[in-house]
Amino acid sequence: MTIKYFYTIALIGFFLLNSCNKNQSKYSENLVFRYNEYANINTLDPAFSRTLQDNSINNQLYNGLVQLDDALNIEPCIAKNWTISGDAITYTFNLRNDVFFHKHPLFGKDSTRLVVAKDFEYSLNRLRDKKVAASGSWVLNKVHDFKAVNDTIFQIELKQPFPAFIGLLTMKYCSVVPKEIVEHYGIDFRSTPIGTGPFKFKRWEENIKLVLRKNENYFEKDSVGNTLPYLEAVSLTFLPDKQSEFLQFAQGNIDFVSGLDASYKDELLTSTGKLRDQYHETVNMIRGPYLNTEYLGFYLDSETPEIQSKLIRKAINYGFNRKKMMLYLNNGVGNPANGGFIPIGLAGYDKSNGFTYQPEKAKQLVEQFKNESGIPNPEITLVTTSNYLSFCEFIQRELEKVGLTINVDVMPEASLRNARSNGKVDMFRSSWIADYLDAENYLSIFYSKNFAPNGSNYFHFKNKIVDSLYNKAFTITNIEERKILYKTIDSIAMNNAIMVPLFYDEVIRFTRKNVKGLGINPINLLDLRQVRKN
Repeated sequence: MTIKYFYTIALIGFFLLNSCNKNQSKYSENLVFRYNEYANINTLDPAFSRTLQDNSINNQLYNGLVQLDDALNIEPCIAKNWTISGDAITYTFNLRNDVFFHKHPLFGKDSTRLVVAKDFEYSLNRLRDKKVAASGSWVLNKVHDFKAVNDTIFQIELKQPFPAFIGLLTMKYCSVVPKEIVEHYGIDFRSTPIGTGPFKFKRWEENIKLVLRKNENYFEKDSVGNTLPYLEAVSLTFLPDKQSEFLQFAQGNIDFVSGLDASYKDELLTSTGKLRDQYHETVNMIRGPYLNTEYLGFYLDSETPEIQSKLIRKAINYGFNRKKMMLYLNNGVGNPANGGFIPIGLAGYDKSNGFTYQPEKAKQLVEQFKNESGIPNPEITLVTTSNYLSFCEFIQRELEKVGLTINVDVMPEASLRNARSNGKVDMFRSSWIADYLDAENYLSIFYSKNFAPNGSNYFHFKNKIVDSLYNKAFTITNIEERKILYKTIDSIAMNNAIMVPLFYDEVIRFTRKNVKGLGINPINLLDLRQVRKN
């Protein structure tokens, strides 16, 4: 970074943050939580809340029937309790009678309204309305019907037993929204949200700043009966890269940074992943498992011989040292993915399912491919985003040693996502973050009926045994029995080497020392309900 660029970014950040300060000047500094979202926010409508960034901000604005705690246990939210019928088909939810929507003039003289079961009926109908075309419509694929029995009882009937269903309901897609507000604003509801969450919408200037204010009528309390949230406001900026974000954090202008970026990882951490001494007095670091598998994928319908060859795909899996990669490129943050696609922490993970570092075996496989195909210099193009360029270049250098040429191309995230979905790239870097707490969420990527672009099977992998076991898993409620099926499916996919698992990620968060109560969870969802600033 040049000195001129460094100070330009600093000045932009200063003016943006100063603008937020003026708007919130009546609140003391310890009542406003400030952070930056370099990847931007796409929507404040939960039905379209697809990315981690969208989910984190919508988690402050909305609630659903159920929710997750930091250990990913499913807990009551607007539903105070629920029952499941003996055949595991019908779910009956008993709602709280003290949950109100954020204030809005359309609600009439009281400017607010009690949430009733009909609101969930409307919200889920909207979610699967083809005219709305919501990103989250798929969460209701296993649902036959739902209805409001009365104001406080809501019932959902499935097409067939689906043990992971209650976990789906924790997703922000399933948040409750008010019909009169949504229908008044139409598509503009994405930028004029009304929910029930701990914070309410105040202002959004896209790509510049977003401000939320405390919901004075929020229904949840802490363990000793104090009203939540503790903060008065949340202020987001949108500085466009992680380096300028870290600069603002280091200067004390924002309270929180999530993740580890190459631009500042060596500044904050030692080579073994410890916080450097100069930050001990000003910064807290928390880290833990993240249900996210980073991987390289192959498009099996490619006409490229190297992609079609299981020999080459296996050689790539054997041909680089994942542990070394994590130590040198990520300061030891993250676990090498030697156990298949299902990450550590989910039932079905098996450390014996994947590939270990065996460079001689990789060389033999490449030589076998050369002899059988008559191609003297096998070559593949790997497409990635700039954030993962260093990892792909590391793999490129390692595979050169076993006789395989890898060309690395860089695309913007949105372009790569589109190309991957439409089979336009032979080999690509991607990641899979758990949407809900069951390994079925991961194994759906191998199911033949989920071929992209209509599903998540970007590889176009088809296997009759995998399909059969995947369907069978839906009929089994015992987690130990499902675990056996999950391990088998993962093993078959790895044996076909349709992907290259790189590492199982870790959540890592850095906060200023005065921030208290910011927890951590394996899906990296931001929860500000119990955050304080001293």
